[in-house]
Amino acid sequence: MGRIGVDVGGTFTDLVACDDAGRTLAALKVPTTPDAPARAVLEGPRALGPGRGAIAHGTTIVTNAIVEGRGAVTALITTRGFRDVLEIARQSRADLYRLDTPPKPPPLIPRRLRFEVTERVAADGRVLVPLAEAELPALIEALRAAGVEAVAVCLLHSYAAPGHETRLAEALRGAFPYVSASHEINAEFREYERTATTALNAMVMPLADRYLADLEASLARESAGGPLRLLQSNGAMMSAEAARRRPLAMAVSGPAGGVAASAHLARSLGLRHAIAFDMGGTTTDVCLIADGVAQTLPQRRLGGHPVRFPSVAVESIGAGGGSLIWLDPAGALRVGPRSAGARPGPACYGLGGEAPTVTDAHLVAGRLRPDAILGGSIRVQRALAEAALGPVASRLGLGLAEAAAGALEVADAAMRRAIRLISVQRGFDLREFAL
Repeated sequence: MGRIGVDVGGTFTDLVACDDAGRTLAALKVPTTPDAPARAVLEGPRALGPGRGAIAHGTTIVTNAIVEGRGAVTALITTRGFRDVLEIARQSRADLYRLDTPPKPPPLIPRRLRFEVTERVAADGRVLVPLAEAELPALIEALRAAGVEAVAVCLLHSYAAPGHETRLAEALRGAFPYVSASHEINAEFREYERTATTALNAMVMPLADRYLADLEASLARESAGGPLRLLQSNGAMMSAEAARRRPLAMAVSGPAGGVAASAHLARSLGLRHAIAFDMGGTTTDVCLIADGVAQTLPQRRLGGHPVRFPSVAVESIGAGGGSLIWLDPAGALRVGPRSAGARPGPACYGLGGEAPTVTDAHLVAGRLRPDAILGGSIRVQRALAEAALGPVASRLGLGLAEAAAGALEVADAAMRRAIRLISVQRGFDLREFAL
């Protein structure tokens, strides 16, 4: 039967069909459809043929929802006296001298949607105050009156004794379809990080459920065959049902797929150490592979909030093929982080884009053939790339070729910094690594 791998990026969706021996049967690249991501995924079974077997899918839908603040209306239920854990957060100051930047992001859940329940468990798991189950009916009614879509449950020290949290989650699941309990998501100490992770997971549960339901229904209509498998942030796989319960585990699944492929390739070539370099349309992702294994992190930040899920140690920069070339107020040449995306895309695609991008600069600099057909369907147009880059070149007092070369050097410098960050600045000798 084989399988189909699908990576939905910010600009393109890549699809590859393999047989059971891992041999590539076909590959396809189509523009991503941000308004309906499942539409691009379906291009694989349509073009590659039905019955190819399981579909392995990485997506940025969860990450985008968190960064853009598009999570569901979510309530938090916690131990009495700990309602403001998300508000207090940590007292670290990442940008101490930036007076124009808030010292920490606003709380994930507003205070009016943070509720308390009487109970208390000690750090060693001893029950100090039994769960006041008589409070639950009134609590459920208050949640309904607040119009919440999802509920996050994070009781103090529930990682040591989840009994109270389990009982509370069971009662809530009888009234609400989306309930996230901290002992099921992150059964570790550190109250703020555990609460934030549980809240983020609850906030994206409705979105992930709708996306997966739509995708599964569409695949069934297309007779695509085998089961749907989702990539996790650490490069492992999980079922669609598991992804519905723990959608936050998919947060960095797109870059994780590229890293897993790079690690496999490095081992196949007998390379002990390598740098995974994945340049897409929106970002460039780099990750260090030591002794054939990709580096991982126990925690990362998304939208300024901590996420305690294991993930590949990817460093992402806003310098991809669709990254915009622009001049800052001082007249300095800049590249990214904003991107032309899938629509309209780079100017040379002829889809309505007018701003110059890295792809346009490559075309003007002669690094892309003027007759190139990208992704098998997009014919680039050098005249459109030159027209887009012209205003930038004029303001810099440079010719088109010089402006293009300058923009590419700026993008390359950002990529070099990212590689140094994950290697040299962490004590690794780059002379021992392959790219």
